[in-house]
Amino acid sequence: MVTPAPSLPRDFAQLSLTEAAELLAARKLPPVEQWHPERTGDSAMEIRTDGSWYHEGGRINRPAMVRLFSTILRREPDGSHVLVTPAEKLVIAVEDMPFRAVEMKSEGAGKDRKLVFRLDTDDLVMAGPDHPLSFGTDPDNPDPRLHVRGAPGNGLEARVDRALYYEIADLALAEGDDPPAIWSNGARFALVTA
Repeated sequence: MVTPAPSLPRDFAQLSLTEAAELLAARKLPPVEQWHPERTGDSAMEIRTDGSWYHEGGRINRPAMVRLFSTILRREPDGSHVLVTPAEKLVIAVEDMPFRAVEMKSEGAGKDRKLVFRLDTDDLVMAGPDHPLSFGTDPDNPDPRLHVRGAPGNGLEARVDRALYYEIADLALAEGDDPPAIWSNGARFALVTA
């Protein structure tokens, strides 16, 4: 049986990038992409825009429960979200995105920069080729998001909190690229795409 990685051992701000990378490498998620059970239904659950999880209208207040459910979350080809196990697949409503990037650590500069994000589920994600950042096409109304897992273009994403977006924008502007862009783990992400 695959078990999710434990919660962060200490405050995210105090983790070194090396420690964060070790936690990322240790993370084992259930193989939800391989599960296609015949039994389907509705979970009576929803993830609201602020990242809070609800079941039958009541907020789920146990972080460990939210973390557990987040490990069996999958996005379907039609854009819907499901909680899936080998035995059943249950639809879950998602108002915006299933995750929120709530903290960020930056190390290095330019092409050597690495950005690690802590999600509201305490998962860590390093932006890079497998986990791209995107900011939308409208410079006056940015749409910051981070690919978390699943198939590119149809996977699970995290909404990057506005404060983190401003921090990313400041880093990108300080680097002087025209148009502004941020590097992470060898990949370049333009702040505005045409």
